[in-house]
Amino acid sequence: MTESTQTDYDIIIAGGGMIGTSLGLALAPLNLRVAIVEAIARGAELQPSFDDRSTALSRSSQRMFEAMGLWPEIVAASTPIRNIHVSDKGRFGFSHIDADEQGVEALGYVVINRVLGQVLQNSLPKVDGLDMICPGRITAVSLGDERAEVRVEEGAESRQLTCKLLVAADGANSAVRDMIGISATRTDYEQWAVIGNLLPEKKPENRAFERFTEDGPIAMLPIADDRAAFVWIQSPERAQAVLDLPDDDFTAEIQEVFGFRLGKFSKVGRRVAYPLSLSKTNGLISRRSVVVGNAAHGLHPVAAQGFNLGLRDVAALCDCIADAREGSASDCGTASILEAYADWRKPDQEKLVRFTDGIVHLFGDRRAPVRTLRNIGMLGFDLIPGVRKAFAKHTMGLAGRLPRLSRGVPLE
Repeated sequence: MTESTQTDYDIIIAGGGMIGTSLGLALAPLNLRVAIVEAIARGAELQPSFDDRSTALSRSSQRMFEAMGLWPEIVAASTPIRNIHVSDKGRFGFSHIDADEQGVEALGYVVINRVLGQVLQNSLPKVDGLDMICPGRITAVSLGDERAEVRVEEGAESRQLTCKLLVAADGANSAVRDMIGISATRTDYEQWAVIGNLLPEKKPENRAFERFTEDGPIAMLPIADDRAAFVWIQSPERAQAVLDLPDDDFTAEIQEVFGFRLGKFSKVGRRVAYPLSLSKTNGLISRRSVVVGNAAHGLHPVAAQGFNLGLRDVAALCDCIADAREGSASDCGTASILEAYADWRKPDQEKLVRFTDGIVHLFGDRRAPVRTLRNIGMLGFDLIPGVRKAFAKHTMGLAGRLPRLSRGVPLE
């Protein structure tokens, strides 16, 4: 290796949330020198990646964590989804997807972000050659033909680090994405998600519900202790109003919207809310750099696909790097590797963006003819052979070309 290509690290990952941490762990079998730079200290109240929100892990994400050897710990704290019921409030149409019909033990698993984050964090010290720089912030980037150089600030100290590949995994408002010259467009949905959990009178029994209303969708996901996690989409003003309600009044409000399929609600937990938007980049790669996860695509949570899509980014990038190393290439940041990644990921990302954005607009349209078509569509979804199976395959993350990790095949 020539002096000009000597670097401090093979890969520097900007962002130590669930996607950045998953990438660091997934790269472990390739014996690379990796650093993860995360601005917010672990356990800090402002750390958004490891909070009390729930994440629905798709089948492909399950397989990936199985291949990484992390699934036993994750599944022990997860709740399987074996049935999904979709309805439109006040209309006759409804649809459902069943795990037995799809030939799987579960359509997905629901896990609390805080719990998943703990499993990922606890695994980091076990990886040789992986450094965690936290709290640390990348404040400047310089991209060259043979390496990338970043300035990292740790408190009052600052230092320069070099790498063969810089990965922006620092979320939808990624600062590093901007530094590497990749722009993003953002569309404000003018909606907020109110999240929390409650105790239903009837046990969820591994059923998930998606109910569309005039104000926005509401999802109920089964979690531990027979509770249900909710994601309730509201206008910003309405979201703040329901956050401010006393517990009994809040449960009465959400009960009126959702109905009594799970019986009477009680014992609502802490509620929080966050704004929703769609973000899309004008590209996925730059010289010696790449964007993954929410830095590449920020989705509406209506289809619970954002994190799963980001994990497929991770798996595909690992595949591209592993394939090059099998061909005796020691440089993980070459243009050929990055172009292969971009060509692979672009169709999947674009498809999910169109899908989730389409659902938001379709079910947000209050015109009577559109509502009638929605009901016919949901009935057809259940009655037309093959439609439900194809839809389930996409929501489980099993459609199209899948990386090794997404198929449950270890990199080693």
